[in-house]
Amino acid sequence: MILFDGGLAVLALGVWLFCIIDVITTPEGECRNLPKLVWLILVILLVDLGSLAWLIAGRNWNGRGASAQRFARGGGAVSARHDRPGRTVPSNPDDDEEFLALLRTRAEEQRRRAREAQRPTEGDTPPAD
Repeated sequence: MILFDGGLAVLALGVWLFCIIDVITTPEGECRNLPKLVWLILVILLVDLGSLAWLIAGRNWNGRGASAQRFARGGGAVSARHDRPGRTVPSNPDDDEEFLALLRTRAEEQRRRAREAQRPTEGDTPPAD
């Protein structure tokens, strides 16, 4: 019986810590029903009830957490799209026509410079045979 009570206490502690970390890492705009700071205070002060309230009424259960969204977006830092005003999110460079056009322009410029560097100048004399 003591082992069972201890196991429940460890489980409750784990849920409580998870909820605290989840509230802290959840963006302000994804908190439901109350501001983020109020949720954090509720979870810390009310322990079990606050944790359950956060999981039921505060957390946005859209199937993707904040960390999953960061990893799922991927892409390069050069190419970006805007998913919300004032926020730039990396996107796939292969899908960004502007980025690809910039790469083509840079490649052509490098080829032109390489051709010019290989041409002899007026002062150069061809090697004698």
